[in-house]
Amino acid sequence: MALNNTYDAYDARPVQQETAVGAGAQILLLSLLGTAIGMGTAGWLTGLAFAFATWAVLSRALHRSRLPSFGPANRVTLGRATLVGGVTALVADSFRSAPPVSLLVGLTAVALILDGVDGKVARRTGTSSQLGARFDMEVDAFLILVLSVYVAMDQGPWVLLIGGMRYAFVAAARVWPWLTAPLPPSTARKTVAALQGVLLLLAGAELLPPAVNTGVVLLALGPLVWSFGRDVLWLWRTSRTRSAAPTAEAVRELVAQ
Repeated sequence: MALNNTYDAYDARPVQQETAVGAGAQILLLSLLGTAIGMGTAGWLTGLAFAFATWAVLSRALHRSRLPSFGPANRVTLGRATLVGGVTALVADSFRSAPPVSLLVGLTAVALILDGVDGKVARRTGTSSQLGARFDMEVDAFLILVLSVYVAMDQGPWVLLIGGMRYAFVAAARVWPWLTAPLPPSTARKTVAALQGVLLLLAGAELLPPAVNTGVVLLALGPLVWSFGRDVLWLWRTSRTRSAAPTAEAVRELVAQ
């Protein structure tokens, strides 16, 4: 009964207020961008949709996780999400007219730099959580997808393989549940993931000739295919080992009888 009373007494309002502040910051950033560049309808609607989706999904996840506080690391990630929302609005608006490249690069660069901050903050403050790690990963993945869309407008639709690969992996896991098994930590995986944003940003910054930009994007895609392929192979082998274990145990029991 005491445990039930503790569970029922959970107050979600403090952490939910943090998500509301994040949504407000997103709308403020969109207003500043709209004033600065005269952002069109597509940019506004996409940015607002991103703000609402982030608020709704994060609020639900926080309520289910029942975190006692939002935490400093999640605040950094929420700030990154706000910047990613701005980048998303600029990319959506680029179908109407090209956005200032310096503005898009600046927002993206800050978001990428902060990607290395939230994890350190979580470890130093002892506030690491599964929700925080997932939040960080989803913000990273969506930024890569948005950058892939932007670069694909110049390089071609094949660039979307970079941003879409992670989402294809998630979709495949619904068909093959063995893909949902936890992966062992990997420095190589983290390095490849970090390179995607840097290389896509370089390709989209319009600093290099088109042919060189193509090489930069290929340099991002190659290691990504290798990383996903290695992980899928490891998961497949692990699933076969686990499925074979009960059979081997049953054989040993029959022999013992």
